[in-house]
Amino acid sequence: MSFETLIALRYVRAKRQESFISFISLVSVIGIALGVAALIIVLSVMNGFQKEIRTKMLGVASHLEASGVNGQLADWGSVQKALAGDPRVVATAPFVNAQGLLSSAGSVRGALIRGIDPAQEPGVVDVGEHMVVGKLTDLKPGGFGIVMGVEMARALGVGVGDKVNLITPEGQFTPAGMLPRLKTFTVAGLFKVGMFEYDSGFAMIDLSDAQRLFRLGGNVSGVRVKLTELMQAPQVKHDLYARVPDNVVLTDWTDMNASYFRAVQIEKRMMTIILTLIVAVAAFNLVSTLVMVVTDKRADIAILRTLGASPGSIMRIFMLQGALSGVIGTVSGVAGGVLIALNLDRIVPVIEAVLGTKLLSSDVYMIDHLPSDVQFADVSTIAIIALLLAFFATLYPSWRAARMQPAEALRYE
Repeated sequence: MSFETLIALRYVRAKRQESFISFISLVSVIGIALGVAALIIVLSVMNGFQKEIRTKMLGVASHLEASGVNGQLADWGSVQKALAGDPRVVATAPFVNAQGLLSSAGSVRGALIRGIDPAQEPGVVDVGEHMVVGKLTDLKPGGFGIVMGVEMARALGVGVGDKVNLITPEGQFTPAGMLPRLKTFTVAGLFKVGMFEYDSGFAMIDLSDAQRLFRLGGNVSGVRVKLTELMQAPQVKHDLYARVPDNVVLTDWTDMNASYFRAVQIEKRMMTIILTLIVAVAAFNLVSTLVMVVTDKRADIAILRTLGASPGSIMRIFMLQGALSGVIGTVSGVAGGVLIALNLDRIVPVIEAVLGTKLLSSDVYMIDHLPSDVQFADVSTIAIIALLLAFFATLYPSWRAARMQPAEALRYE
């Protein structure tokens, strides 16, 4: 161990008469630790939120959709076969999308109505895994059954076995004029995917019932696709255009939710910048700490210079002292931030119990719990930034100490 390191370690352990300097140094270390921990926790929560919402969205939506340019796909069987021929495609399923009004006992709710094939649908989405009552296979052709979200069922005041009326926007001409088309369905099941948007405004019926109700004949709205790797969806979409006819439009999940994920990404970047400034403020507290240390150690510096220490050695002593404070703060912050982020699912319920309130409301934040996804890349980046800021904070005080002349330092001693 070099003598610069030994002296730097000695200066870190301040004497009793230097308690004020020691306190300022401790505040700097704590500030760095808190800033690093806060940055790790916030980014982990935002990563978890993005991952959770993406998972829930794709649990109802799909990785990729193939639809007709006019909203209908006629020869969908051949399109489905062509899509399934790609090795990156796990499963496919036809669907019908339409808007409608569901009514029961005077209550009316707008809903996205999706016609599905109960045998093929579980291959592309996992709504079946979130069924609270019933199952998707309870939807039978000609049975006019309907599966809806629990929030919608609560709003309509219905349960499994109850009747609901589905009103479609396509009207029919009668002697009395244009009247909306209405069909009575029986509630066959309820699901809860954990996103209020879907639990309160989404319902599924059998594919053949949807074709008949919305007068599509043998057509469908499109074919939904599940891929082996969802992050490859844009590239797979580009490649699949060579397999499908020209009148087929392909849309992946990044297209369908582009504005939402772009907003989350921008918010994450802005939060990173803001919290990095907090770390920077704490790191540059080291400047004032080291300036006071250099002023207090003028006699020591003069003696070391007299004994033959070079200006570079003096500079390294104080750089090592400041860097050590930065390392201690960064390591403490990383350890604390990762520990808290990994245990948020246990910490948040305790906070909610103490405050007596729910921190996250599912109808506002789409989810009802605080997710966390600690990513090594984020933690590494945060640690490197904190260490660099602490290092740069040591340069000026160390340079000032190196320029100090022994005669000037000892003049008033």
